[in-house]
Amino acid sequence: MSVRGNARVTAVRDGRGITTLPVLESDGPLALRRTRAARTGAARVTVVGAMSAPLGGDRLAVEVRAGQGARLTVDSAAATVALPGPGAEPAHYDITLDAEEGAELNWFPEQLVSAHGSELLMTTVVQLARTARLMLREEQILGRHGESTGTLLSRLTVRRCGRPLLDQQLAYGPGAPGGWDGPAALGGHRALGQLLCVDPAFDDKGPESRLLGSTAVLTRLAGPAVLVTALAADARELRSVLDRAADELAPSTEG
Repeated sequence: MSVRGNARVTAVRDGRGITTLPVLESDGPLALRRTRAARTGAARVTVVGAMSAPLGGDRLAVEVRAGQGARLTVDSAAATVALPGPGAEPAHYDITLDAEEGAELNWFPEQLVSAHGSELLMTTVVQLARTARLMLREEQILGRHGESTGTLLSRLTVRRCGRPLLDQQLAYGPGAPGGWDGPAALGGHRALGQLLCVDPAFDDKGPESRLLGSTAVLTRLAGPAVLVTALAADARELRSVLDRAADELAPSTEG
């Protein structure tokens, strides 16, 4: 039997400049916990899986809104493992992120593992105000240790001031377009990820496009944004590459 799970987070900045969480709601296999933020006055929420999900046929959704001037980080306690279900239906995982004027929103989930036999359709839709700052990390592991990957279709759509900033779709595994595992694509790697940073400060001066290694690249996008994409042999190596990029792209001043 498939399950439904929804989680909603709203962060707002109060009169003292502190980010509070007036909405923190979840059900089904999703649970939300307030956790300690790294920055004074900011808020952090951790998504905890209450049961194995997503299985085939499951539908999960997470909605996050950072209100004007709020500073919010959303992460997860463990990797998300897409597993096969009892039927033929794919699982769906839909994420919606919204950052208003002056907000800072960090979306830092743990890895998504596409287990053999699974089929997952994942969408992430982001809406940003002109002065909002976003750091978004995605990591995908194709198959558990010693097994082949499931089917994974992932789409990321980002709009800033109502205009498209990034719209990309990736597909891997059985049923995906041919060549996804060839030398021009993954080249045998099973860990892949990206780090998107949208920062109004990049309007004046931002990092230039360049290689970050033999299988990683930083690309300057149209608008105040950069995208780091990387391939790696395993999850640990992938996280190391993306963490180094995140440190470089972090705001120069904290507080």
